[in-house]
Amino acid sequence: MRMKRFSKYWFPAIFWVVVIFFFSSFSTKQTTEIFWQDFLVKKTAHFIEFGILAVLLYRAFINSGFKAKNAIIYSVIFFVLYAISDEFHQSFIPGREPRVRDVIIDMTGGILSLYSIKELLPQAPVKVKYWAKKFDIVQ
Repeated sequence: MRMKRFSKYWFPAIFWVVVIFFFSSFSTKQTTEIFWQDFLVKKTAHFIEFGILAVLLYRAFINSGFKAKNAIIYSVIFFVLYAISDEFHQSFIPGREPRVRDVIIDMTGGILSLYSIKELLPQAPVKVKYWAKKFDIVQ
């Protein structure tokens, strides 16, 4: 039973960490010839991938018996440390550059996701709350 619970709640977060690592292992290519569009696409990806990681971590912590406040704190600590380590990892990849800016974008995506769960979800329409409960984001 314990392993099943671990698999259900922690495997998605671990899998997502591996996905981020995998994509960080490639040299980047321009998505468009226009700098600001290329920048926007890549930074939006940072924002979204760490927003997803924050939700998956929160979900894992909350369903492992942590109180909501602690689940948020531990999720933030983990994804910030992972964002820093991801930029360090990218320093070894040709064509990639570690940037503090990217860590800040990652943190913003994660924090906005957790803020949405804590502050906006309680006021969300019933259907949104239903799906949040179905995916075990809230209890």
